[in-house]
Amino acid sequence: MSELRTPQAGDDQAPDIDVVALLMRQHGDIRNLFDEVEQSQAEERRDAFRRLVRLLAVHETAEEEVVHPFVRRAVEGGEQVVRDRLAEEKSAKETLAALDDMDTDDPKFMPRLMQLRTEVQEHARAEERYEFAHIRRSTDVTNLAAMAKAVKAAEAMAPTRPHPGVESATANVALGPVAALVDRTKDAVRKAMGKS
Repeated sequence: MSELRTPQAGDDQAPDIDVVALLMRQHGDIRNLFDEVEQSQAEERRDAFRRLVRLLAVHETAEEEVVHPFVRRAVEGGEQVVRDRLAEEKSAKETLAALDDMDTDDPKFMPRLMQLRTEVQEHARAEERYEFAHIRRSTDVTNLAAMAKAVKAAEAMAPTRPHPGVESATANVALGPVAALVDRTKDAVRKAMGKS
């Protein structure tokens, strides 16, 4: 079987100068990885699923560190918008955690994966509509670039496994391999945002 390696955001060497464009590319990467998991088998499926788990975990952590705080501050009704996104994330993380404990050859794996895909796609559409569109309208290119840099910094420090019930950035990162990740992630985000 030929290798079905899905490209990831950044593989095209495009500059990450707009947080919305970066996150939208990642949403595309996530959709492509779901396709790859569905279309592959055995070891290839396990590998694709591991990459999907990691991308989902770091993507959500980055949004919790950068996007949600901005939306709370800058978007009218932002607190409720974020609360709704966090509820969606919790549900998807629970499904993802259950999948993460299964073997990809388990007969229950694919139906659960389809459930996760539906949850993730609905969540992504809501983010694009209720957060991303407002972010682009609420700030300038300099801040969009700073936020993109902060997302990349948060992703570099994020845990690589889902932690359901932990939809705050601090707690999600704290459950990563080393508790010091919390401070390092915050520092990386602050530095990336120019707020040392």
